[in-house]
Amino acid sequence: MSAMGIATLIVQTPAGAIIDKTRFKRLLMAIASALIAVSTVMMTMFNSLTMIVIAQALCGIGAAFLAPGLAAITLGLVGRKKLSHRTGRNESFNHAGNVVAAASAGLLGHFVGREYIFYLVALMALLSLVSILMVRDEEIDHDVARGCDKKAAESEDKNSGFLELLKDKRILAFTGAMLLFHFANAAMLPLVGQQLASGKETGASLYMSACIIVAQLVMIPMAMLAGKYSDKWGRRPIFLFALAVLPIRGFLYTLNDHSIYLVAVQALDGIGAGVFGVVSILVIADLTKGTGRYNLAASALATAVGIGASLSNVFAGFMVAKYGYTPTFLSLAVVALLAAALYYFFVPETCGGLEPKTARSPIRSQPIPLH
Repeated sequence: MSAMGIATLIVQTPAGAIIDKTRFKRLLMAIASALIAVSTVMMTMFNSLTMIVIAQALCGIGAAFLAPGLAAITLGLVGRKKLSHRTGRNESFNHAGNVVAAASAGLLGHFVGREYIFYLVALMALLSLVSILMVRDEEIDHDVARGCDKKAAESEDKNSGFLELLKDKRILAFTGAMLLFHFANAAMLPLVGQQLASGKETGASLYMSACIIVAQLVMIPMAMLAGKYSDKWGRRPIFLFALAVLPIRGFLYTLNDHSIYLVAVQALDGIGAGVFGVVSILVIADLTKGTGRYNLAASALATAVGIGASLSNVFAGFMVAKYGYTPTFLSLAVVALLAAALYYFFVPETCGGLEPKTARSPIRSQPIPLH
């Protein structure tokens, strides 16, 4: 089960760099979708641990290219002016797809057979491939797609390098805040699952599924609202609201262990995750404006998020074993507060106030008309 996550972590940042450089973004995403389809079918054909690990790793490699590819094509199609609204729609459809996939997989696994869950994933990957190829390449501005304004693209000076991006304290602070956020967040759902299963012979899986679906349903409107208002209100107030919800959620878990109560509190996860999926993309787009390294920076952020999530589960496992659930949830809530503080004190408002570093004058990229 770890093979997919490890493969994604290893490939994520290089994948972003490749997406920045290439003009064959659609082809890369199509290959990634096909790779996921093939690897999921492989898991129904082979029973050996070695082949399953290989198939999972191939899934992880494909997944590493899909997120930056989608972000790049979105920016290249609609430009900066419409990025907020379009990203909100993207994430809403993403979470809606998660709900449909979870429900479909549950029904297929229960009434038809577990192997059909893998066939379902393969079918969705192939449909994703078809939809990717339906995007017309001539409508993608590949310079805008990598966060590079026209004049900056012509100059390509040294400021566009990744090491130069690492010197930007805002990017480092934002990445650190997101790492802490996911360190605090990732283990909460597994811990809730353990509590739901504790002392119960039946019903635990049903409540666990409810936790996932309820959170995803909340994410759909939250992503849409975040995309709609992040330009009007700015990124900071919306993101700080999402960051503030996480420590509250961690504290609320300590008050009661009734199944319905835990599911209700888990719905708050939809606020943080729904906003994060939209606003994190917008903040990175703001901070890398004019550098030509938008997708590389976004992929590096995703790598940091993956590291934070992985460490979260290790930390929570040891904490629960030694101290129990309440101290663990409170510890994660404290980490969530640190994430909010880091963002509040070190990441300024990025909406509308950043100049491209590689150009002498601000350049506003115009959205490409869609026909």
